[in-house]
Amino acid sequence: MPMRKVQELKASQVYRFCDLSQLNIKTTDDLPPCTDFIGQKRAVESIEFGIGMDYSEYNIFLVGPTGVGKSTTIETMLARVAKTKPTPKDWCYVYNFQDPNEPKAFELPTGRGKLFKKDMEDFLHILKTDIPRAFESKEFEEQKQAVMNEFQRQKSVLFEELQKKAGENNIQIQFSPTGIITIPLLEGKPVSQEQYNALDEAARNDIINRKEKTDNEVAEALKAARKIENEAAERLKELERRVALFAVRGLIESLSEKYQLLPQIIDYFDQVQKHILENIDNFLPDKNMQAGGMPFAYRMPQQQPQTFTEYKVNVFIDNSLTEGAPVIFESHPTYPNLFGSIEKEARFGALFTDFTMIRPGSLAKANGGYVVLEALDMFKFPFVWDSLKKAIENQELRIEDLYQQFGYSSTIGLRPEPIKLDLKVIIAGNSYLYQMLYAYDEDFRKLFKVKADFDSVVDRDDTTLSQYSCFIKSICDRDGLNPFDRSGLETVIEYSSRLSGDQSKLSVQLGSITKILKEADYWAKQDGGDRLTKRAHVEKAIEEKIYRSNMVEEKIQELIAKGVLLVDTEGMVTGQINGLAVYNTGDYAFGKPSRITCETFMGTEGVVNIERKSRMSGNIHDKGVLILSGYIGAKYAQNKPLSLSASIGFEQSYETIDGDSASAAELIVLLSSLSGVPVKQGLAITGSVNQKGQIQPIGGVNEKVEGFYDVCKAKGITGEQGVVIPYQNVKNLMLKKEVVEAVKLGKFHIYPVETIDQAIETMTGKEAGARGEGGKFKRGSINYLVDKKLREFAEDYRKFGKQQAQKKTNNSNEK
Repeated sequence: MPMRKVQELKASQVYRFCDLSQLNIKTTDDLPPCTDFIGQKRAVESIEFGIGMDYSEYNIFLVGPTGVGKSTTIETMLARVAKTKPTPKDWCYVYNFQDPNEPKAFELPTGRGKLFKKDMEDFLHILKTDIPRAFESKEFEEQKQAVMNEFQRQKSVLFEELQKKAGENNIQIQFSPTGIITIPLLEGKPVSQEQYNALDEAARNDIINRKEKTDNEVAEALKAARKIENEAAERLKELERRVALFAVRGLIESLSEKYQLLPQIIDYFDQVQKHILENIDNFLPDKNMQAGGMPFAYRMPQQQPQTFTEYKVNVFIDNSLTEGAPVIFESHPTYPNLFGSIEKEARFGALFTDFTMIRPGSLAKANGGYVVLEALDMFKFPFVWDSLKKAIENQELRIEDLYQQFGYSSTIGLRPEPIKLDLKVIIAGNSYLYQMLYAYDEDFRKLFKVKADFDSVVDRDDTTLSQYSCFIKSICDRDGLNPFDRSGLETVIEYSSRLSGDQSKLSVQLGSITKILKEADYWAKQDGGDRLTKRAHVEKAIEEKIYRSNMVEEKIQELIAKGVLLVDTEGMVTGQINGLAVYNTGDYAFGKPSRITCETFMGTEGVVNIERKSRMSGNIHDKGVLILSGYIGAKYAQNKPLSLSASIGFEQSYETIDGDSASAAELIVLLSSLSGVPVKQGLAITGSVNQKGQIQPIGGVNEKVEGFYDVCKAKGITGEQGVVIPYQNVKNLMLKKEVVEAVKLGKFHIYPVETIDQAIETMTGKEAGARGEGGKFKRGSINYLVDKKLREFAEDYRKFGKQQAQKKTNNSNEK
């Protein structure tokens, strides 16, 4: 079967122009804003499924490269769904009267949180007025004075009785600041030390006994006085409780009636009332002594004004202004930002905190709705991922000090009551992160059951073109860009096809597209004119973008033009070919031709990869070279041994080479060396090859073609130059304008090939040659010459082996 002749590509095949005439528009102003998603049917349906599954483990992981619209898509979809969901309830933290270190969390109906706080503020404000007023009333003063008078009367009676008993014992009682002193009397006068010493022993003993008896009676009297004092204090305290209760009870009952459907709040009001009655002094003006100078009523002065923090309400989450379910995008997911924090205040060199300083994080704000996180941002911060999994799994949110939670702190701190968590967590990341988490984190597989996979390309059809045009319209409206005319729109879409690497596809890396839109708008404004962004402006933006990044490419081309890097673009050379590689500098990729040479000779080493020997070859490149041996053996060594040594290398390569896109070039240069047929240096080739001799597609075909064209341009266009590519890559061609024009004028040529025979015929201009009926290749063809050379190698190697064996035998006989 004769081999199909290679057809050179036309200009229309190396660039697919866009025609938007079916839209019947002149500018983007004639288009409606974008309301549909551009492609991404799989991802959108996955998100809809994940949102619809009301189970805690059906959280969503958005998978896709940066800039494909993950954030925009999820934001738009959540905005639509959230409006249909019920608004979540409010959450408040209040003082825990049983354990102040564990503030209580209350869930209240939507909007009631701030009303609860206002009610408690009003309640406290009234109490601070009513309680002091009640204690200043005439009735309270009269009752209080009655208690105090009774105390004074009982005290006077007690001490009068003590004075009487002491007088009977001939002992004088004297009151002093340090207590009660008993002084013996002799003839109605205090006994001096000299008089006491002059008495006989019996008289002294009598005085001692009388004094001891009186001292005991004094002690009993003081004990009774203290009892009377305590009883009076209790009566006064009970009086104060009754008065305070009268002021508090009505307010508490009014609040309880208002919150009768919330048992937690009713219980809280009971505790508030009990605490107020136990701490009435906090509501009264400071006094050092009660009226009448009663010693039992002494109070320490206050160091700071009373703040009544115990009765305040911390509205932790207020959804009064929220419509539907909340949607929170957390762009900086530190532990405090995500889970909340307990703030501290410095006072006199120490840190203090209370329940009013508990602050919510994104999870609390999104409770009852949705929270969206970036995976890479989240994994930058310690403890966030493990804590997030615990919160989702336990369906509760704990606001804790980070160090305390993980056992790194032994100081006493607040431990707020956890709040119930009911939300959907959505994480956006790339496919590598998803695969790593799925493979090594069991919790991830259990908690993130929905994968929404975003593609980077979509089909280029009429529907997508319309959506893409509307998207460009939306960007213009959003960012205040000048309108694009139809030619500008068409150029952007063509650039999108270039980014996708396929004439039949469009890139949905919308970040890159938006960047070009803004830059084209800039050049349009610099140009002035009719305030429209046209094809020329978009092309200018693309050219300038490349120029800002292609300094390395220009330096390499300069070295080639000067002959420092050896690349021939004219003539024919045996055992030498131009291969093509792609260099990536991060924000820019470009093609660079490389000279590949081959030397063949008799031996048994087979095909030797110089790069592999020098440890400058990657695994994929090694595989590509090994495939050459399989092809050579299968095609030429069926009836003879393969007695070949071939050395193949990339000239002037000083870094690791990987990939198999040069394997077709390496096979052709090997066959050239064996056949002695020279290769056209005005052509370069890219493509991988399999053991059957079929040419396989490669990546970066546009960059490779353009890279060789630029070199040819620098060294001089002859009209005979071009590039040989795999036929499967024709649909990937979206070449720059200059190359398309050169192809159109016949100054540069692109040849698609399917087999290595087609490739070598194109590269040499000589027939490859097929096997005839006798199993032999056509005389004079390249395959014939290769087969002939390999046969000669085999025969010569056999003869050489016999000669060496005979020589060895002769040497043995001589010995």
